[in-house]
Parts: sequence; C-alpha cells; structure tokens
Amino acid sequence: MSRIGKKPVAVPQGVTASVSGQTVTAKGPKGELKFVANDEVLIKMEGSEISVLPRDQSKDARSKWGMSRTQILNILNGVKDGFERKLEITGVGYRAAMQGKNLQLALGFSHDVVYETPEGITITVPKPTEITVSGIDKQRVGQVAAEIREYRGPEPYKGKGVRYAGERIVRKEGKKK
Repeated sequence: MSRIGKKPVAVPQGVTASVSGQTVTAKGPKGELKFVANDEVLIKMEGSEISVLPRDQSKDARSKWGMSRTQILNILNGVKDGFERKLEITGVGYRAAMQGKNLQLALGFSHDVVYETPEGITITVPKPTEITVSGIDKQRVGQVAAEIREYRGPEPYKGKGVRYAGERIVRKEGKKK
C-alpha cells in the first residue's frame, strides 16, 4: 500500500484543476500545466481534492500510484508558486553573467561556456558566483540546473566547480610528501 499514493491532493486556493480521463490540467497565476497519467492508475476529482488509485494490485500499478500523485502535486504547486533551484560557483576566476537571455559561464576553460535558456525557464544571476533557475515545471527546473552543473561539477580536492546550494562535497586528502 503506497503511503504517498493514498493521500488525496488538495487543490490550492487560486488554482483551478480539471480531470478528463487520464489528463490532469492545472491553471494558476504562474501559468498552465498538464499531466497525463499512466493507464495503470485511476484519477478522480471529488470536490477540491484529486485522488489517485491503482487499477489493480499488480506491482506495476502500485509502483506508478505514488509517482502519479506526486506529479499531480508538483503541477498544482508549480502553477501556484513555481519552483526554484540555486547553484553556487566556487573557484578563482569562476563566474557567471547573463548575456541577453543566455547564461555565460567562465569555468576555467580556454573559452566561456554559453548556455541558452530554454522556454519556460528563468535564469538570474544575483551575484557572479550564484545562479538561480526558476520556472513552473519542477522537472525542467531540475534538468536545467543539472545541465549547468554538468559543465564543471565540484571536484573533491579543492571543491572548485558548480554545485547546488547547500550541497555537501565529500573532500579528499591531497597527496603527502
């Protein structure tokens, strides 16, 4: 029995949600999102709550039950508040700047890395060593943050590179004489 899946999802104030078949549509102050659930689960809307149930007790249906409920919760929270991911840059000469709509990163390469901002995502640089990725779709915000981090992930000896805010880097000891 899924502990997450059996809880109904309450539709927040200021968000209109509708269920038609396997599609959940949410409209809020930030925008509109859709989620199409797998055929293994059944979605019902009762009043201002959306509940997700497995169609049968097969392992496949039960594994998609909790995930579908979480996806619905994410689209409802996304159209209401949006999501944000912060990145920190550590290293001498490492910095970020916005160049029009593109993100320009100086990460110790012989050239600057230019990252094009995808549609529906907002990237801001409050300081040269901080990057904020925000949007209404949690998966896309996380994917964009992961792509930026991938250019130069934190290395274990000095901790230089791009990391998530609050991420703990396991440091290694350098070689000894």
